[in-house]
Amino acid sequence: MQRKPPEAAAVLSVLLSVLLLISSLLLPRYVTQDLLLLSAYAVFPESAAAKLHALTPQAQPGGMQTDSVPAKAQTSLPDALTETPADVLKWMREEKDREASQRKDGGIREQTFGKKSATETFRGLLIRNLTDDVQPDYDALWDADVPLSVDKSQPAVLIFHTHTTEGYELLDRDWYAADTTSRTQDTSRNVARVGSAIAEELERAGFRTLHDTTVHDAAYSGAYDRSRKTVQSYLDRYPSLSVVLDVHRDSIQENDGTKIKPVVTVDGKKAAQIMIISGAQGGKVDDFPEWRQNLRFALRLQDALETQAAGLTRPLFFCHRKYNMDMTPCSLLVEFGSEANTLEEAVYSGRLFGRALAGLLEHYVQ
Repeated sequence: MQRKPPEAAAVLSVLLSVLLLISSLLLPRYVTQDLLLLSAYAVFPESAAAKLHALTPQAQPGGMQTDSVPAKAQTSLPDALTETPADVLKWMREEKDREASQRKDGGIREQTFGKKSATETFRGLLIRNLTDDVQPDYDALWDADVPLSVDKSQPAVLIFHTHTTEGYELLDRDWYAADTTSRTQDTSRNVARVGSAIAEELERAGFRTLHDTTVHDAAYSGAYDRSRKTVQSYLDRYPSLSVVLDVHRDSIQENDGTKIKPVVTVDGKKAAQIMIISGAQGGKVDDFPEWRQNLRFALRLQDALETQAAGLTRPLFFCHRKYNMDMTPCSLLVEFGSEANTLEEAVYSGRLFGRALAGLLEHYVQ
C-alpha cells in the first residue's frame, strides 16, 4: 500500500483524534474502539496500526471481543457437574453451626501433587514408579490395543469399595477436630457417595453401570478378600462387565499430625485430586502375569482425565500390589482425595471422573 505524505497523515491524525473524542461521548465503548481501529488502518502503516491495536483496551467480559485473533475458548462445565448437592449443602451448614464448639486438634494443608512427586513422565503423563525392578515399555503399552469392548445395552462398569466406610470432612478449612470421624457407614457421606457420582455420569452418557455399596471393612482385616468375593459374584452374573473400579480415598498425614489435602481447582471450583493405582507382578506379588493390560488401561484413563482438566490427577501410582486388579484386564484402584478433603470436593471429582471415563469408553463401543 502506498503511504500518504507526512502532511496528510498529520491532518488525518488530528481528524482522527477529534472523531475519537466525539465517538467516546456519544457511542458505546466497543463501537468507539472499532472506529479507532478502522481509522488507524486507513491512516498509519500496518505496523503502526498493529501497535495501536495492541494498546487499545479490550472488551471486558460480556462486551464484544474486538481482538482480530479469536480469543481462546474458556472451559465451562455444565451445572450438573459443578453444583453442590442440596443434602451436602445442608450438612455443611449444620457443621458450620457446631464449628465454634470444636477444638482445633491439628492442621490441614492443601497440596497439588505434580512433577515433584513423579519419578517419570510419558506423553506428558506423570507416573510414580515404586517397583524398583520394573520399567514398563510405555510406548509399547500405548500403541497396543486396550482389551476393552463395550455394549451399551449391557452392564459395562462395576464400581465397588473395599474400604466402604472411608469418609471426608464437611467444611473447607485449615484445621480438623479429632472428634470428627473420618469413617462412617452412611453411604451418602462416605466414599460410596463418590461412586454414586461416577455412576450417575456414566449412566447419563448411556453406559449401564453397577454400583455395589456393600461394607467390606466393618473389620479392616480381610477387607480385600471380602470385596473379591463381591466382585466375582458380579462377574459371574454379568459377563459383559468391562471396567471394574475399586473406589477409595487416601489418608496422608505428616509427623506433626498435619493432614494433607490433595486439591486442584477446576473451572473455578475445588476438586479432590485423583490417584490411579496400577499394580505389577514382583516383590511379594507372584500371581499377576497380565498386569500390563491393567497399566495400559490406566494410562489411557489418566490421559482422558488430564485432557479434561490438567492437574486433576496425582501421578499414576505404579507398585508391586495386586488389590484384586487381576480379576479383569481393566480393573483399577482409584483414590479420590484424602480424609482432609471435603465431601463436596470428592463428589465433584467423582463427577469429573465419570465424565472423562464415559468419553474414553465411547472409543470402545461395539
